[in-house]
Amino acid sequence: MIKKQWVLAVAVLAVAFVTVAFVQARGDDATAPGTEVAYGPEGQPVAFPHNVHAGAEAGQYQIECMYCHFSAERSPSAGIPPVSSCMGCHAYVAGQGPDGGPSPEILKVRGFWDRGEPIPWNRIYKVADHVQFPHMRHISAGVDCTACHGQVQEMGVIQQVQQPLTMGWCLTCHLEMGASRDCTVCHY
Repeated sequence: MIKKQWVLAVAVLAVAFVTVAFVQARGDDATAPGTEVAYGPEGQPVAFPHNVHAGAEAGQYQIECMYCHFSAERSPSAGIPPVSSCMGCHAYVAGQGPDGGPSPEILKVRGFWDRGEPIPWNRIYKVADHVQFPHMRHISAGVDCTACHGQVQEMGVIQQVQQPLTMGWCLTCHLEMGASRDCTVCHY
């Protein structure tokens, strides 16, 4: 009798947790009211052209994602590269602006470097606060960055791809790849 009560209590708590998780996730996506300014490509301090850096066309540099986002292989977060990573090249590569002079965007990067300030990027991707997305596990499982972030090497300015980062979308991927669907994998 007591065992049945415990099972029932755990089941009720699990249903309540899942309900709260779904409701909170629906209101915590990148297009939710109040998040337009904080999350998105608008108003970035530097117009960083991912296609120029990561693209494979003529005049593009084919830089791998992990060169700049090196913490993705060993950290839950892919991280934002420090200005020193940018200056590793741009101390020597001035780039060319539309007027033929130095690139105004590279001049902005150099300004942050000279002032010893990090570039205050606006975040593009964010999962709900109750979700953990360990990049390193996905990288070690062989998930390509484009599976979640789209064809970044073709984007002038990075933007969220069409699919929202929802539990259903993640579960579909886990099912397709035969990955764990244990709740504690993402919710811990």
